[in-house]
Amino acid sequence: MQRTRHSARPTGDTFEEAHGSPALVAVAHGSRDPQALRTVTRLLDRVRETRPGLDVRLGHIELNEPLLPQTLAGLAGGSAVLVPLLLGRGYHVKQDLPALAAAAPAVRTRVAAPLGPHPLLAEALYGRLVEAGWPAGGGPAGRGDAVVLAAAGSRDPESAADTRRTARLLGEWLGGVPVVPAYASAATPTVADAVRALTARGYHRIAVASYFTAPGRFATAAADAAPGIAAAPLGAHPAMVRLLLHRYDRARAGAAAAADGLPAGEPLLAIA
Repeated sequence: MQRTRHSARPTGDTFEEAHGSPALVAVAHGSRDPQALRTVTRLLDRVRETRPGLDVRLGHIELNEPLLPQTLAGLAGGSAVLVPLLLGRGYHVKQDLPALAAAAPAVRTRVAAPLGPHPLLAEALYGRLVEAGWPAGGGPAGRGDAVVLAAAGSRDPESAADTRRTARLLGEWLGGVPVVPAYASAATPTVADAVRALTARGYHRIAVASYFTAPGRFATAAADAAPGIAAAPLGAHPAMVRLLLHRYDRARAGAAAAADGLPAGEPLLAIA
């Protein structure tokens, strides 16, 4: 587990014992789409309802307020677990969040693992597909059926590996229906290309699963490329609420992440 020390750390077996119960700071990317902020706000409201008394706050990397430095400034003298509302390993998780945490030395912080990959994300993706019209029940929907998992995309190969793992997990929920990752930027194939390739292979009912936390430009473009069923972003799905709290609890306790969805050997990012 990686650690960057800002100051002498009090003794204690866990982060919570050392610093008291930390705030949960959900870190969203930010979007110009006004629906994005409303969606994230609903998600955090449900987190508060699920765990009354927990200090739950929001910070953005860019485009929306409050920005993460503003949120951390409001926690000066306290402690926080930063939970990225991001779906895999990439630049924001590996570089931006640790740097922003290190730039707030008045707050004792720990950065949790990104939300994905994790079985709870597959549960949420499946639920959104069913809401959009995919047949429920978990069994194969039909020989000509396939799903495109539309993700943001990243140049980081570990991010692509995380998306592929989520595609496999979703395929299990769908009873073995093929799930093909596709990307809105920085990686290939695009959603439209993936749909064309599946059509050429004889798949006649192709749904697009929205691997986005909230609405935005990429999610809209992915839905527009769907030839049929287009699922909504993950949003405030109940499985997302459970996953957000799970990541918080694991990071707070300093637990290893390999057993609950991350590839073996991948540590939590921890800053204390």
